[in-house]
Amino acid sequence: MAKAFQKGCISADAAQKMVEAAVAKANSLGVPQVVAILDESGLLKAFCRMDGAPLISIEVAQNKDYTALLGAPSQDFFNRIKDDPALLAGAPHIPRIVTFGGGLPIRVDGAIVGAIGVSGGTVEQDIACAQTGLDAVGNS
Repeated sequence: MAKAFQKGCISADAAQKMVEAAVAKANSLGVPQVVAILDESGLLKAFCRMDGAPLISIEVAQNKDYTALLGAPSQDFFNRIKDDPALLAGAPHIPRIVTFGGGLPIRVDGAIVGAIGVSGGTVEQDIACAQTGLDAVGNS
């Protein structure tokens, strides 16, 4: 029986690079955003609240991240549970789980090492900024 195991975690440098890329995309769209990177355990690794980004987006971006840690984009979560009445009824009672877009898992060699969450614009803008962050570290 093993007494420990290895798991991956997004590096601080990669997390910061993702934030910078997502912020640059948000600037190009003219939308103030909150960009948050969580590590594989759901803890904040990197963060930026752009000037003018809504206060509530601080929490929403991190909740999108947390949902994406389950292994799929946050916008796909509803489709994964919609046909299971128990999951559908229970999901609203699980803290930090959301069903709207802007949270994407970060994978290295197939393992989830973190997630990026973006909030402050439309769902489409949030997803575009999050995807730009992923692309900045070659993770699409």
